Formats: sequence, structure tokens, C-alpha cells
Amino acid sequence: MAEDCTELTNLLNEHYLCPVYALEFTLGFLGNLVVVLGYPLCLQEWCSTNVYLYNLAVSDLICVCALPRLSYLYANSMTETSVTACVLNRYLLFVNMYSSVVFMALVSLDRYLLIRHPQRTHVLLSPRAAIGACLVTWLYVNMLISPLLFYSIRSLAHTNGSICMDFASMSKTWAFQGYNLGLTLLGYILPLVALFMCTCKISTMLKKREGAFLNRNTSFRRPLRIVRAAAYMFLLLYLPYHIMRGVRILSLLLEGVSDCVIAKIEAAYIVMRPFPYAHSVINPIFYFLMTDRFQEMLLARFHQLRRFIRSFVQSRHNGSG
Repeated sequence: MAEDCTELTNLLNEHYLCPVYALEFTLGFLGNLVVVLGYPLCLQEWCSTNVYLYNLAVSDLICVCALPRLSYLYANSMTETSVTACVLNRYLLFVNMYSSVVFMALVSLDRYLLIRHPQRTHVLLSPRAAIGACLVTWLYVNMLISPLLFYSIRSLAHTNGSICMDFASMSKTWAFQGYNLGLTLLGYILPLVALFMCTCKISTMLKKREGAFLNRNTSFRRPLRIVRAAAYMFLLLYLPYHIMRGVRILSLLLEGVSDCVIAKIEAAYIVMRPFPYAHSVINPIFYFLMTDRFQEMLLARFHQLRRFIRSFVQSRHNGSG
């Protein structure tokens, strides 16, 4: 019976995680690459919103670029060939997973301040302040994730560098569970609370000023819908993963838990693991919805490229004729 439970986790690793991670990379890479390359080419003047969204796109792009290696490892029963690659891959995944929710919280704060100060008179609405906030965010998230280096290296030492453990399997200590809970609180729950608070403030402000907006009411309500959608996205994608991660670590610490129960908990945890990375596929939608100027310039660049290709093909055809 225990062997059957273990076989379930092996099947999920190979036939679920492997294709899902590959799909997330395929869908998320192109959308985020367009933003990372398109923002510098299309936007001559950057506002604070562009700064936050660009950092979010960079974070998501790095995150999805770490997924192909995970897909490869699970397709090959997690046989590790490089200790450095394992540690770096895990580190990049979690730094960019948690930085994404913080950057989206900053975007929601920026939307709230912009509605409150439409003329961008607030100091936090300046691009310089946004750059400073992004630098602090990167530093903050790296500090949160830095203990993961220690646990990754130690788990690799226990397996002679042959297995690249997932987060919840790196250590069977209460100290590691404490780190997991602290990371969940500081890296996920607090930014999510800030995201929902800004959503509530935007909603309250729109209701109070509804008469003043008149015909512009619809355009002013769009930021509320976008920020609210982002808040629910991070709630639905991140919360199940964090709950099952904590339960998985706890199952390895408690005595008397049967191997089959542990395997079933691990299987449920495996199902949830791709959920947080799905935000990297969805986030590019927010980039286009929040920046009208970027949409216009991107389409203009696309039409220019199409005309260039068409004229090039015609010239080659005329030359060969």
C-alpha cells in the first residue's frame, strides 16, 4: 500500500509537474519578453507605474526561465547533475515569486495615489521614488530568501548532490517550519493585505467622488477592476500552495504519521506547486491594461516592422525578377 502511495507522487512529478512547468514557461516567456524589450523601445517617458510594471515583468521573466530546468529534472526522476545550478535555480524561483506579489502591491498603491493625486503631485508618484521603492523591494525579498541557500546546500549534502529537493523537503526541523511560516507572513501575507487594502481604498474613494467624475467615471473605475483582479489572482494562486507547503513540512515533523498519509499530503502539495508560477503567465495582461500608451506604441512598432518586412520581401522579389 505504501509503495502505491509513493508511486502516485512519482507519477505526478513526471506526468504532471514536467508538462505543466513546460507549459507555464512557453506561455509566460513570450508575454514577459515583449514587455521587457518593448518598454524601453516604446516608452520615451516613464512614470512610476511603468517602473513598477517593468520590474514585475523582469521578475516574472526570470521566474519562468527557471522552470525548464525543473521540467527536465522531474522528467528524469530529479537526477541532479550540478549543485550550483540546483541552488541557483531554487533561489531565483523563490526570489522572483515573492518579489512579484510585492511589486503588484506597489502597483496597487501607485494606482491609489494616482486617483487621489491625478496631477502626480505626490512624491511617491515620481519615477525616482519608484526606482528607490523597487531597489528596496529587491533587497527585502533577497533578505527573506537568503536562508534558503543554507537549507538548499545542506539538503544537497545529505544526498551527495544527486537530488535537488523541493522547498518543503529540504529540511525536517522545526526551525525550518518557523522559517517557512515567517517567509509566508512577510513575503506573501503582508503584501497581499496591502494589495487588498489599496483595493478597498480605491473603491471607497471612487464612491465618494462618483459625482465629480461624471462621464469619466468608467475610465476611473478601470484601475479598481484591474487591482481587484490582481488581488484575487494572488489569493487564489498563492494561498493553496502556501497552505499545503506548511502541511507538507508539518507531516514530516510529527511522529506517528503513516508513510501513506505523508505520501498523500505530498501528492496534494505537488498538485499545488505550479499554481504560484501561473501568475507569470497572467501578469502580462495587466501590463497592457494599465499602460494605454504602451499598447499604442507597441502596435505602431509592429506595423512598422510589418511594413519593413513587406518592402524587404518585395525588393528581393523585384531584384530576383
